[in-house]
Amino acid sequence: MKTLLIATSIVASAILPSAAYAQSIPSAIVAVVDLDKVTSSCNACKTASAALRSQVSGLQTRQQTLAGPLQTEGKSIQAAVNALNGKEPDAALKTRAQAWETKRQQAAEEITRQQQQIEANGEYVKRQIADKLGPIYTQVMQRRGANIMVEIGTTLASGANLDVTNDVLTALNTALPAIQTTAPAAATNRAQPQGR
Repeated sequence: MKTLLIATSIVASAILPSAAYAQSIPSAIVAVVDLDKVTSSCNACKTASAALRSQVSGLQTRQQTLAGPLQTEGKSIQAAVNALNGKEPDAALKTRAQAWETKRQQAAEEITRQQQQIEANGEYVKRQIADKLGPIYTQVMQRRGANIMVEIGTTLASGANLDVTNDVLTALNTALPAIQTTAPAAATNRAQPQGR
């Protein structure tokens, strides 16, 4: 009797589909997007990129402006020290050297602050773009009937009919007409290391 029940259960399990098969995963319908093209070609992205480049250029100009007088003064102080031939510098030369060092430190701190601000600005721009792209991906996938979207750089090859880059770009231009290129103070403070 046991043998008959075992044989019947084996036959029944072979005939009846299991619960795992009832919950099959749908076929993948893939769309690909070129994020580099989207983030470099969107109208607001181009404007923001130009603004960030201008900030970097301004920083470089400021760095040169600060460095010129410091180098001249530093060479002058070094020449005065060399002229002493190992003798102890007088109080005036020491004061001059200390004032130069203070100016050098202040200049370095100013440049560091500006670099941190520019880095925070760049991250703020990226965050604004990313915040708009998330919903756009979902909208484009629904409109095009895709259930997965991948970045084209992560694929080995794909057909042109899978590319939704222009759809994403058009939607981003509509959803993001402008990008703020100056990070709020809170974002800048997070970018700076905390001291004690």
